[in-house]
Amino acid sequence: MNRTGLFLAAAGVLALVAVVAAVPRMHGGTTTTTPSTTVTTPIDPATASDGSLSMTARLSHPFVGLGRQDVFLTVDLRAVEVPGAQRAPVNLAMVIDRSGSMSGFKLNQAKQAARQLVGQLNASDRLSIVHYGSDVKSMDGLMATPENKARLLAFIDGIWDDGGTNIGAGLAAGRDLLLSTKSDFRVNRLVLISDGQPTEGVTDFGGLTGIVRDIRGTGVSVSSIGVGDDFNENLMEALAEVGAGAYAYLQDASQLASIFQKDLNAAGTQVARGVALTFKVPQGARLQRVLGYSQVARAFDGATELVTVSMPDFAAAQQERVVVHLTVDAAQAGRTVSVSDLDLTYTDLLKGSAVKSEAHLAAMTTDQADMVVKNQDKDAVVFAARARAADNSRKAAELLGDGDLEGAKALFKTNEAIFGEAAAVAGAPAVAPDIAAQQAQAEAFDQARDEPAKKAAQKAVRTKARIDYGLMGSTY
Repeated sequence: MNRTGLFLAAAGVLALVAVVAAVPRMHGGTTTTTPSTTVTTPIDPATASDGSLSMTARLSHPFVGLGRQDVFLTVDLRAVEVPGAQRAPVNLAMVIDRSGSMSGFKLNQAKQAARQLVGQLNASDRLSIVHYGSDVKSMDGLMATPENKARLLAFIDGIWDDGGTNIGAGLAAGRDLLLSTKSDFRVNRLVLISDGQPTEGVTDFGGLTGIVRDIRGTGVSVSSIGVGDDFNENLMEALAEVGAGAYAYLQDASQLASIFQKDLNAAGTQVARGVALTFKVPQGARLQRVLGYSQVARAFDGATELVTVSMPDFAAAQQERVVVHLTVDAAQAGRTVSVSDLDLTYTDLLKGSAVKSEAHLAAMTTDQADMVVKNQDKDAVVFAARARAADNSRKAAELLGDGDLEGAKALFKTNEAIFGEAAAVAGAPAVAPDIAAQQAQAEAFDQARDEPAKKAAQKAVRTKARIDYGLMGSTY
């Protein structure tokens, strides 16, 4: 039986649809017989490519045993490359924390990075600058002409450290400055820089993510950059996730200039916006969690569960991965069991239209345990191992913060076992770098003697965990 691929073009509408079903495919007549039927192996990944993004989805276990079984579904999204393309003009707002904790080296470095950013802008770009402590000061957006660059630099020179940390007010001010000319630009981006916890104005997690969600709803993306070891990483990561932007952790502010450059290029080479991936999980399967994403929407359409993950805006050649943990119930051998349908929707900025791609993931049931083991998808198993280990790494960071070094190191040992299981499927070279990284993280925790060193080690581990979850292109 050949894998079927059905591509439907919806006439008269903007959405382009591709349906790809992952069903058993015979290679050279290779078959395996179960007591109830004959099934073929292996099962190929589902793929779809209908615009600026391509999608590849695969199951860790294309064959499942009877009863309830854990299955990991991995979805890789890749944006097209655009050789020789020029960066598009951007409408950019830089929102800088200048609270008392930023005084001295950090603020001086932030100001120096802002000056370098101004130098990188073209006359067709627009820049607004906001700095906040307890209050907010801002400069209306200016096109980056030579004359206006001098005005922008003078404003940056006048930034001083003062007051608490009113992140919400800074975000609101940056939003308003962008919206005044948003319609003149294809790309509108707010970049938040902070080194601390919110202490004034809106300080709760839900309130601040709500502000960013509203900003995103206007068509503006939000990136967040945490500097030093005191900022709330849970909050800053969530702001980037909700804002469809990027997240960066910098141990010191001297790295800000390169991050500004990276985010500017990413914003200016966008090919897809409003990217959302929806898992449609039927009866007989259950989506337990989306690893690495905290802001996931769940709903039901009859008996089908709908789980939607909002993805970052994609720049040319950007790659992201989503790993989900499901359970599948199989009652009879030799049957095809549907695991999930996928809907990928986005605005294609190269085509200037909406795009929708679809894929279907199914597994074969068997009562032969060796069929389940021998036909695991090597790539999906490795991707799932990394995401599972990332969960443990984040927990280890929390334990280190609580003073439980031995508990943290035990989790790294658990991760080595997880990668050992993956090595048995995919081969030792496939996970050798992962095992080495676990050992290095454990050593870094061991050597972190004082509180600042512990906090720095925690944040470095959490950043690595984001990449291992699959947030590769949106983690700087």
